[in-house]
Amino acid sequence: MGLPSTPAAPGTVRLHRDGAIAHVVFDRPEAHNALTWTMYEQLVDICRRLAGDADVRVVTLRGAGGKAFVAGTDIAQFAAFGKGEHGAEDGVAYERRIDAGIDLLERLPMPVVALLEGWVVGGGLAIAATADLRIATPEARFGVPIARTLGNCLSAGNTARLVAGFGAGPAKRMLLLAELLSADEALAAGFLAQVVAADALDATGAAMCTRLAGHAPLTLRAAKETVRRIVAAGVPDNLDLVRLCYGSADFREGIAAFVEKRPARWQGR
Repeated sequence: MGLPSTPAAPGTVRLHRDGAIAHVVFDRPEAHNALTWTMYEQLVDICRRLAGDADVRVVTLRGAGGKAFVAGTDIAQFAAFGKGEHGAEDGVAYERRIDAGIDLLERLPMPVVALLEGWVVGGGLAIAATADLRIATPEARFGVPIARTLGNCLSAGNTARLVAGFGAGPAKRMLLLAELLSADEALAAGFLAQVVAADALDATGAAMCTRLAGHAPLTLRAAKETVRRIVAAGVPDNLDLVRLCYGSADFREGIAAFVEKRPARWQGR
């Protein structure tokens, strides 16, 4: 028996089935699908349900509205983080919480295909990086601009996913220069399997899912898990760096500047 569909509602992560293909939709288009804590929890619940359903052969990921895949975490939520040591530990807890959810997504036993439009940034890029195959429209943009916005940092696991997906050079452009890469640049780096016109995205994604659903599921499971283990084997512990960033005055300034829509005044402390 297959999974039931979840109801559509603003600010949710939705799941619906089309035969052997399950579709996960990040649905908060008025905020470019930026994720709330509740949406992260919904994603975790969906991943647990999908992992236990042998009838699902392929999963797709997509953002609602056509303007963005996922524009990261809703930044207003960071205002509740503490200062100094308290902020550092809040940051560690946040990164661990997000890592746990993204790890569940990455460990799904069936292939995951991400259909990407518009902004694919921050946590949204980390989510897209867990997919096995990615198709984007020419307007898609990829990046982690936190060096000029928030002043926080990524977990080692998410940094490793970007390096594996783009290569070290493009990953540093995104992380150090806070550049957004174009769809053509992401394709050239190997992060994308295809770039197609917006009106061809649905058909191209459906064709890829049909092709994957016809392949040997255990072979696909073994292949994707082997690749995941190879990447994960080289992931170090960077919690000291997470504490450095999230416990800093600069992080508090980054949040305030973002909310107030002004440039941040970095102090390096």
